[in-house]
Amino acid sequence: MKKKEKILVAMSGGVDSSVAAALLLKQGYDVTGMFAVNYNANIRMDANETNSECWVSDYRDAVRVAAKLGIKLIKLDFQKEYKKLVSDYMFKEYRTGRTPNPDVMCNKFIKFGVWLRAAKRLGYAKLATGHYAYAKETRNKKQTNLKYPISNIQYYLTQAEDKNKDQTYFLHQLSQEQLQQVLFPLGGYRKSEVRKLAREFNLPTAEKEESMGICFIGEVPMEKFLLTKIRSKSGKIVFSDGGVVGEHKGLAFYTIGQRHFGLRTYDIGRKIDNEPLYVVEKNIKKNELVVGREDDALLYKKEVKIGKVHWIAGQPPKFPLKCMVRLRHRQPLQKCVITSPLHHFTTASLVIRFDKPQRAVTPGQFAVFYKDEECLGGGVIEMKI
Repeated sequence: MKKKEKILVAMSGGVDSSVAAALLLKQGYDVTGMFAVNYNANIRMDANETNSECWVSDYRDAVRVAAKLGIKLIKLDFQKEYKKLVSDYMFKEYRTGRTPNPDVMCNKFIKFGVWLRAAKRLGYAKLATGHYAYAKETRNKKQTNLKYPISNIQYYLTQAEDKNKDQTYFLHQLSQEQLQQVLFPLGGYRKSEVRKLAREFNLPTAEKEESMGICFIGEVPMEKFLLTKIRSKSGKIVFSDGGVVGEHKGLAFYTIGQRHFGLRTYDIGRKIDNEPLYVVEKNIKKNELVVGREDDALLYKKEVKIGKVHWIAGQPPKFPLKCMVRLRHRQPLQKCVITSPLHHFTTASLVIRFDKPQRAVTPGQFAVFYKDEECLGGGVIEMKI
């Protein structure tokens, strides 16, 4: 580099973002750390414990890492933006009976939206994170599979070296403009190698466990979290082949394919004729929770409709498109064909036909498309066909 490029590294206090900062510093970049406060609520976990100020311990770890690396760490507050763009969306989706994916929206609107804009406003060339993915630039590549011409400079999102940790599913809504301004230093490393690097750099977070739970909210009981904004609305639990078997607490608290959780008068994980039962469908109009056995036809879908489709290339491909699809993070890639319904030229909604029926396809979640390890984009699962 002729001149040190100024990079703002999002540091969560975890091992991944810590190593990302260390690697960029070693590569000669002018690195500054950034800790973002996105959520700070007071949800009661039990009689004596809350997750109030859940970010404080992570911030302390980020401070320790920044001190070890000898870089500046700034703290920025995005709570208003997170509430408007992520948590409000999440509660709205649950109220309708769908199951949202807040991590996808968080990446699109917060991490690579308001964070990125803040980085540019403060004079940084790019924003770096500890995601496991590749953002690649290609010049003058012929795009024969696209309907419309695009810029001769194209950015691609491809799977990380560590396929078990690959996070392109959560990043599939990113645009060309966003990919142009981000760095993913961990794309070429496996998690075990990142741990090893953390020890070699002697980072305070080298042995820190991975964070789980809802993006920036943490490990809170989902039902208790939802009850802070959603009122319980009970209804009937019915078998898929007819017959009322109990009462549910509210459709918002259940997800397609789930078992082993309590109901007021019936436990759908309880064995009937030595077989456990699962949620196979939600009847929103009747406020009914439909349950069935593992082989219930309602639990498997051959085709689904998706909406709000986003293509990373900036333009839709030609249809029909044969590719691979993933319906949830870490699900093995599945063969499919994507078509535009009724041969319309719009991609506002599309139809996915799977080679093999897929279990527990869940409205509100995302279907993400891949071809030769490249993440093409994806859309929101709307309904069965």
